[in-house]
Amino acid sequence: MPTSFSYNKQEKLKSRKLLEEVFTKGQSFHIFPFKVFYISTNIELDFPIKAGVGASSKTFKKAVDRNYIKRLIREAYRLNKIPLHNYIHEHKKQLAVFILYVGKELPQLQQLQTKMPLVIDKLINAFNESATANT
Repeated sequence: MPTSFSYNKQEKLKSRKLLEEVFTKGQSFHIFPFKVFYISTNIELDFPIKAGVGASSKTFKKAVDRNYIKRLIREAYRLNKIPLHNYIHEHKKQLAVFILYVGKELPQLQQLQTKMPLVIDKLINAFNESATANT
């Protein structure tokens, strides 16, 4: 159960196999300016939640802008992830999440900070619904 606000190497979604599974078999939802892809995985992970972030190279031509956006998303996730980690830890599940920025303009950290708790709550609610549907 995480009690720190770190976002270390173990938490990052890097596996090509798992990324492909998230995009092909996973589910998604939209909370502007994010599109979130997620899947509950049976693959044995070294950390219960693997999270990745991205920004479109079609919308943001400069790598500097894309890297800036990804840095802001990771920061917003890092500061708001505790409820999701607690839920996943309680229910002994494993989760892979990819957060994609779909806005057309460069965001401000404040904007992302207000939207990220909504994303976390929606993820928790989605897993609650799937858990009740399976029982």
